[in-house]
Amino acid sequence: MDFYPASVIFCFLIPVNCRMNVLFLVADDMRAELEVYYGPDFPSPVHPPMWTPSLNSLAVKSLLLKRSYVQQAVCSPSRSSLLTGRRPDTTHVYDLHHYFRKVGGNFTTIPEYFKINGYRTIGMGKIFHPGLASGHDDPISWTDPYFHGVQPPEYDSGRSWMAIPESEWSKKPILDTQLADHAVTVLRQVATKAKSGEQPFFVAVGFHKPHLPFVFPDKFLSYYPPESIRLPPNAYAPDHMPNVAWTKYGELRKYKDINALNATGDINTTLPRDVVLALRRAYYSALSYTDSELGRIVLELNKLGLANNTIVSFWGDHGWQLGEHGEWCKHTNFELAVHAPMMVHVPGLTDGGIVTEQLTEFVDLFPTLAEAAGLPPLPLCPVDSTKVGLCREGMSLVPIMRDPKTKWKKAAFSQYPRNEGNTMGYSMRTDRYRYTEWPRFKGKPLYKPDWSKLFGVELYDHVIDPEENVNRADDPSYTDIRKELSSMLRAGWRSAIPH
Repeated sequence: MDFYPASVIFCFLIPVNCRMNVLFLVADDMRAELEVYYGPDFPSPVHPPMWTPSLNSLAVKSLLLKRSYVQQAVCSPSRSSLLTGRRPDTTHVYDLHHYFRKVGGNFTTIPEYFKINGYRTIGMGKIFHPGLASGHDDPISWTDPYFHGVQPPEYDSGRSWMAIPESEWSKKPILDTQLADHAVTVLRQVATKAKSGEQPFFVAVGFHKPHLPFVFPDKFLSYYPPESIRLPPNAYAPDHMPNVAWTKYGELRKYKDINALNATGDINTTLPRDVVLALRRAYYSALSYTDSELGRIVLELNKLGLANNTIVSFWGDHGWQLGEHGEWCKHTNFELAVHAPMMVHVPGLTDGGIVTEQLTEFVDLFPTLAEAAGLPPLPLCPVDSTKVGLCREGMSLVPIMRDPKTKWKKAAFSQYPRNEGNTMGYSMRTDRYRYTEWPRFKGKPLYKPDWSKLFGVELYDHVIDPEENVNRADDPSYTDIRKELSSMLRAGWRSAIPH
């Protein structure tokens, strides 16, 4: 407790409503290759420095997780997992259609838990995956009506990206600008009761960018001159990659400018050079636009005098491939798809900035926010938690905030389905390796892999091959390593946490 300021310690000891607030910020499809991630232990960037002053500013006073991994690299499964603190094989959400409360269990979510504990919980934008996948934004999680905003129809060109001139966006704000405007208004509304201790808040803001289509104000192109944009250094699929590891990136190919190229998405095909460069530039610009809108919200938090008693968390729901290996979008178990940004600022605990290389997972955020805010801790889930409303399959990150070298997990786990769910790629990131097996998958009611039938195995050595260009699963010199990693993967996440 002596790591917290005296005012926060006092709040822990008196009524429930005297607790830290939470500002919960989310971006869609954001890679972890932000400027704050560069360093001796991170691969050299293959793009110009990212213009992200707001995230840079937040990172220097946060726990910055350099190696944080999502549990499945696509929107709804990743968000369902993080928001319930449980993995896809528990939520049973592997696509954009199924709602965890119907297929997994009546699990308590992060905002719902704060609501139960007396918080005013307000959501806007894309927090849960919208529509049927979340029962239309999981209404039980919020105390207030949900806000979405509406993208002006003029900005829906059917193309993969669009830079909006100031003459247009100044009159008709882009959707993420609408969300930031609404968030500022909401913070002003909740500030008085939060500062008086009458009622803390949990405000969640989910930005839509840099998700396709890349729509952003044209001014952000100026941060990325055309001559600064580079092609990916690895345009071809990994050597010896099993076909099952690949996706044909239909999400991108559906846009009319890409569709006109007759791109097949097949292994070792790629898009024309000028198209690749334009897409990369547009993605960077959309990402910087997100950073700018996020910065407006954090600035308002500071202006309202709430910064010293508000936890601020930021995460992107998964990574994104920008032509590396000739691959695009997410939908894979490659490092660029499952590695995503996450940072957590806890006043009085992370103010000096803490950078960790520990292997962390998105299921860790739920127990982290609960502990940091002073809520009752979440118990570890039993093997079958179908009927358990509140539990966790991750670990609180607060111990890392106190000691970045604390004993921690041996691995981070991700997965991705193929063949209409009949195959499941189980992937594990250790300190040195990424190891993946693609077994037959037995769905409802078992939701378990059949390890006796494998459709592919991958082993990438990140010390000598950080871009995952060579699959060494069948390399004789890695035979013993493969056996060890296979045993560890099949033992699962429970065997990887410290005991």
